[in-house]
Amino acid sequence: MPHTYKALAILLSYPEAPVREAVPAAMEIVRSEALLPEKLQRALTRLADELSSGDPYALKETYVQLFDRTRSLSLNLYEHVHGESRERGPAMVALRELYLAEGLELESSELPDNLPVFLEFLSQLPAERSASLLGEAVHVIEALGERLRRRSSPYRAVFGALAALAGEKADQDALRALLDEPDDDPDDLEAVDRAWEETPVSFGPESFVSGNADGCPKAAAMVQHMKQGA
Repeated sequence: MPHTYKALAILLSYPEAPVREAVPAAMEIVRSEALLPEKLQRALTRLADELSSGDPYALKETYVQLFDRTRSLSLNLYEHVHGESRERGPAMVALRELYLAEGLELESSELPDNLPVFLEFLSQLPAERSASLLGEAVHVIEALGERLRRRSSPYRAVFGALAALAGEKADQDALRALLDEPDDDPDDLEAVDRAWEETPVSFGPESFVSGNADGCPKAAAMVQHMKQGA
């Protein structure tokens, strides 16, 4: 079971005190398992150093600005597949049930499609299966990484690491569809309001749960693979 996934989940979690205290141990896991090339390990080390030594209030403000207030950087994976459509609810219920089948119990406040939660799940699976499941969402991972690269954010290192761990390359049509969507500016409040009011666009399958594809053929198999292995 590759614990590097759990280490990356820590680096991508809201930087409250317990998370920042766990960062050195997370980086030790990354180094000891050596699943990532040296270049990516160095990039993760820079992020880890910032999380460990940066001003706690500034770190939290940056995190909220990026991942909570910027819809195009949401860490909730189904946000980029189902938007706010009615398919998202049943998909998350099914995903939670799959987690439970593997022994991962979520807190009531945790959304099952949240990326750090998904990485925690992957850390409990055999390496080959973890890479395969991550590969089904890699177009979302790469789109988020590219948007963070454009912002020169050190968090982009986590997404580069995940892309390297994925079992396959991103479907280029699905990746382009995501990157063609507007990249939110959280300081433009009127634009943010308009984005939340618009009809959601489906960037991937119509439903991860049913496996019916209406977009990216790579993403459609994600939950199907989970069901087969549960």
